Formats: sequence, structure tokens, C-alpha cells
Amino acid sequence: MKVGVVGTGMVGSTAAYAIAASGVVSSLVLIDHDSELARAQAADIADAVPFIGAVSVQDGDYADLNGAAIVVVAAGVAQRPGESRLELLGRNAGIFADVIAEVLAFAPDAILLVATNPVDIMTAVSTKLSGIDPARVIGTGTILDTARFRKNLGRHLGVSPQSVHAHVLGEHGDSEVLVWSSAECGAMPLDSFARQRGCPLTDTLRSEVDENVRQAAQRIIAGKGATWFGVAAGLARIVRVIALDQHEVLTVSCMTTEVAGVRNVCLSLPRIIGAGGVEDTLMPGMTRAELEALSASAQLIKQTTDALGETYST
Repeated sequence: MKVGVVGTGMVGSTAAYAIAASGVVSSLVLIDHDSELARAQAADIADAVPFIGAVSVQDGDYADLNGAAIVVVAAGVAQRPGESRLELLGRNAGIFADVIAEVLAFAPDAILLVATNPVDIMTAVSTKLSGIDPARVIGTGTILDTARFRKNLGRHLGVSPQSVHAHVLGEHGDSEVLVWSSAECGAMPLDSFARQRGCPLTDTLRSEVDENVRQAAQRIIAGKGATWFGVAAGLARIVRVIALDQHEVLTVSCMTTEVAGVRNVCLSLPRIIGAGGVEDTLMPGMTRAELEALSASAQLIKQTTDALGETYST
């Protein structure tokens, strides 16, 4: 399987390395408007290949995406001093208009994996611009937030995060919703498991976990300027699930016809992912408060998307 990565900054290049190390792709193409950067990143990853497997890694241009099954879009620009969030979104939407047109010209059947923030908005933009089946346009969404939620719960319970089944839904951002009511561990409701382990889920603990999940990115950014390892691992996981047609449930962002009273919005819900992209979308059990929070999150995303204007709204 051939995979392309457009945008080779820290997120794109780290994702490319993680995908190369996954052992499920045969060819990896790195593209960037800064061709020297793409060339250097490809050469650096290629030097690691003898230690991690057998994958062809090269820099290139869009024509080299011919036959690619998946293209990771990690392109975008940083916010300028004094620039509003909406202005930044407009500039990134303009960049995506060029990128997606070029990608689909040479890889019309590719699944698009969107990593650029704000990822839910950029996934909506990508869906509109591409005109392809929305099931083939997937944003990383809350896959990382969900991992952080499970990590924090696993630490409290003294178990592996992989034994914890809990989801963060909605926006990848401040309005995200940690769904406690349907969380499980060891095939048991989370509350019951925690009581048996002697570490109950107190209100204080819930508040600490919520704060840790919501503020994780800001703490990392304060220490090193940006985050990239977590989201890169998430992208590699999505690529693996698609490449191996694993039908795995992941909390990713995709155009959703209706959720919590909001229509045609990109946000994260548990979705079954396979070789063709999103196969189905699930709705976990939620309390009234959680459902209201999800509706508020969906409305916020929808309002921001629509504010970009008709060119990019859905």
C-alpha cells in the first residue's frame, strides 16, 4: 500500500515515521511546499528503515501520489500576530483548496486523513472541497483526547489504558465531551470496577481527570512549543486499521448527517473504520447532561464552519 503525507512539519514528519515503523505500508511519499524540507525528512526516515522494516520512503510532488490509498493532510500555516481564528481558518482553507485538488488529481480513490487544526473545521472544509464520499474524509478528531482519557483512568485504576473503554466525543477542543456514563473496564461499568479496586471515582478525581485531558495539549505546548508524538501515533493507528481492514472502533471526525439536533457537522463519534474509510457511526449511551454538552459542541463547530462562508461551509 502506498501512503502520502502532505505537509512535513513536526506532525507530518513524525506521522510519516510512525507509519513507516508500523510495517503495514510498502511505499511512503512525503510532499511539502518546501521541497528541501520534504527531501530532508524523507532521507532521515529512510535511514531508519533498515532498523524497522522494509518500506520505500521518498520525497516527491503530487504526481508521485499516483496509486496512493491514503493521503495524510498535515499542511497549514501558523497564526499571525493579531490574526483572528476565523482569518487563520480562511487562509488554511485556501491552502487546502490547492492541496486537495492536487491530491485528487493523481490519487482520486485515496482516503483523506486530515490532521491540521482546528481539525473538525478542516475536515468539513476537506469534505466540501473534495466532493468525494464523506466516509473517505476522516479527521483525527478526538482520537488523542480519548487516548488521554483512557491513560488517566488506567493510571487511577492501576491497569493498562488498553483495558479501559471510554470515549471523548464532539470537538477536538475546549467543548469536547468526556463520556463517563458508558465507560467500562474489564467488561464492567467503570464505577463498579473502581470500587472493587479500592479506588472509587470521586468528584475530585473526575474533575482532575477532566482537567488533565482538556489541558494536556496546552501543558505540552508550554514546555516544547507544540505536540506531535501523540497525534502522529493516532494517524499511524488509523492507517494501520485501514490498511488491514480491521473494522476497529475509533473516535474520529467525519461529516455527520445529524447528531444531537445539529445537522451536517464534522465532529468525533465512535466510528467503525475499515478499508473503505468510515463504515458506520455509533452513539454510546449518555446522560442528558452529556448529550446536551455534545449538542453544544456540535453547534459550536457548525457555527464556526458556516462562518467561513459558502465556499467552505457544508
